[in-house]
Amino acid sequence: MKYWFGYLIAAIFGAITYVLTAFGERFSTLVDMVYPYVIRNFQGILAQWTGAVAFPVWQLLAVALGVLILCSFVLMIVLKWNAVSWLGWVAAVFSGIFMLHTLFWGLNYYAGPLSDDMRLEVSTYSLQELTEATEYYRDQANALAEKVERDGSGSCAFGTFQELADIAGQGFQNLTKKRHYSVFAGSTQPVKELGWSDMYTSMGITGVTFGLTGEACVNPQIPDIGLPFTMCHEMAHRMCIAPERDANFAAFLAGAFHDDVRFQYSAYFMAFRYCYGALAGVNDQAAAAAAVKVAEGASARLREDMRFYDDFFTNRQDKAATNLADSVNDTYLRVSGDSEGLKSYGQVCDLLVNWHIQEVVLPSISVEDSHFDPYDESQVDLSDILNGR
Repeated sequence: MKYWFGYLIAAIFGAITYVLTAFGERFSTLVDMVYPYVIRNFQGILAQWTGAVAFPVWQLLAVALGVLILCSFVLMIVLKWNAVSWLGWVAAVFSGIFMLHTLFWGLNYYAGPLSDDMRLEVSTYSLQELTEATEYYRDQANALAEKVERDGSGSCAFGTFQELADIAGQGFQNLTKKRHYSVFAGSTQPVKELGWSDMYTSMGITGVTFGLTGEACVNPQIPDIGLPFTMCHEMAHRMCIAPERDANFAAFLAGAFHDDVRFQYSAYFMAFRYCYGALAGVNDQAAAAAAVKVAEGASARLREDMRFYDDFFTNRQDKAATNLADSVNDTYLRVSGDSEGLKSYGQVCDLLVNWHIQEVVLPSISVEDSHFDPYDESQVDLSDILNGR
């Protein structure tokens, strides 16, 4: 029995995790009412503590854990411990970590969608509405592309990573104070540079948020055009906005309402990419024609920035490493409660289109002033009333 004790502990941790997720799924309304607000404060405290050092604490802990496991493996061989028992304790450690992650952050996947907190009505939309939204984000990106600083080769030059990280939270502060969206009233502690950047770049990973340490980390190697958006995306995760589509939408809003043009351009650049990708992905002749027309309207600057962004990942990614990372991430998202997995990233288009309709299209529709005056006899036929009929 003693050889199986580690497996028993792992099973207990797994059962607790299952109960937590089942509770979150069954009582999602209750979770939405309480959990994010409690955990958001908890994340703020953790971020304050871990923010005292520049490097990601979670990566240091990961190295320490790896060393401990390696040392225990060596001891198992030298001291001739039972390999089955050793493997059970390793499983117990990882099962316990995932249980703590679920308890202190993971249940955010079962809270209500961001659109509910913002009173954004999300419904199906037509091809025309998708096209108009894509054109809107394209036009905004076209204009902003001319306003950002560039280097001698014409590429975006947004300054240092730390300079951007220090002001990334301003967009969320504007959303909270000026737009009165309390859902964004979380920690704006600067994001950190993700260590082992070469490895993460080869996997196509732009950022990681670790709830057990309250750290939002971003790959510093990604092109400048994507850095502000990614910083806001990971910061949104730390604010307990768990689903990827919601974190992407929060990143767009934080950039769009930021005072700095670099964040604005990054936000509209990524919004255009997501909407254009959705438009080009529609298997329809009308959609294909619309996509061609939209692409033709992109400025030379915007087209060059898109090419540079795509080429960076195409040239730096390792196919096998990327496929592995995608499989792990997709599995994690589905197990955590996001049934769409990796597809959730691109579903931000649904929010972007509906936001465009609600915030841009509808306010622009002016109702023609009525000049009707009920007391003006020239406009009202009062003959029947005056004649007693």
